[in-house]
Amino acid sequence: MTFALSATASLLIVSLAISPAAFAQQAPAPIERQLPQAPTIHVESRLVPVAVNVVDEHGAPVAGLTQDDFEIFEDNKSEKIAVFDREATTPLQIVLALDASESVFIDDHLEHEAAKTFVKTILRQQDRIDVMAFSDNVDELVSFTNDLHRIENGISDVPRGDATALYDAIYLASQRMTQSRLDGSRRVVVLITDGENTTHHGSYDAALEQAERAGAMVYSLIIVPIMADAGRNTGGEHALIQMAHDTGGKYYYVSDKHDLAPAFQHVSDDLRTQYTVGYYAPQRGADLSGLRHIRIELKDPALRAKYSLRYRTAYYANRVGE
Repeated sequence: MTFALSATASLLIVSLAISPAAFAQQAPAPIERQLPQAPTIHVESRLVPVAVNVVDEHGAPVAGLTQDDFEIFEDNKSEKIAVFDREATTPLQIVLALDASESVFIDDHLEHEAAKTFVKTILRQQDRIDVMAFSDNVDELVSFTNDLHRIENGISDVPRGDATALYDAIYLASQRMTQSRLDGSRRVVVLITDGENTTHHGSYDAALEQAERAGAMVYSLIIVPIMADAGRNTGGEHALIQMAHDTGGKYYYVSDKHDLAPAFQHVSDDLRTQYTVGYYAPQRGADLSGLRHIRIELKDPALRAKYSLRYRTAYYANRVGE
């Protein structure tokens, strides 16, 4: 059974289908920015794990670096690296969010098969995957699991709709990760969408903030119409590009339905070649909340000149590692 996720800031509501008449009687609840709450534990005991991709000038991943090659800063202050993983062995917590609106031209069968192949390629015993579909609403089809059969069944059972609740999907996917904890995991939202949000109860700012609070990297497979005419609304896809940059994720254009499987493979390869660099968040007096900025560099100037780094650039201190 498919359960609908409500777009609220603090509670994941599971509901059955609601009739169109019921929708006419009440306006959709907006997603509001989540204000920092009083923390219950001290920041100094909380790890900030940061996934880092290192590539050369051709975009090829760079292997063989060690902890001593990196340095990390929070708000321009150097921090001691406490955790380092160069084989991408840390668990993955992935929400696979599929755009089920009529505006997406991808063939259902190819879309489902590409998504299933991605899951088979990426899923390990320590990983967990959640499947969501979004159109008029956001539906959680499969909650976090490593059961391949359940995941495949969920991908095959995507309901169709008219609108595109894109920002709600990012918000709720990120929120879901904080509710279903997998300690020390790399959190990832993988979207298949044409990049256009067509609902009025979600916003880019709220979606980005929730992704940053969850420490989630946003990867977008952006479906481009066969004819990219001058009248195309590119606002949504530009927003996804910026969100990928801010969260340490990546985006890929899919101009033909047969390009979807290779795009999924790029995501898989990207996640498989990440380093994990972690440090303990410093305590700042009584203020344990607020947005903090991260900078990671290679110590050797020669390496800095040769290689590029990609990682999330900020986090909320009262939401580290949830």
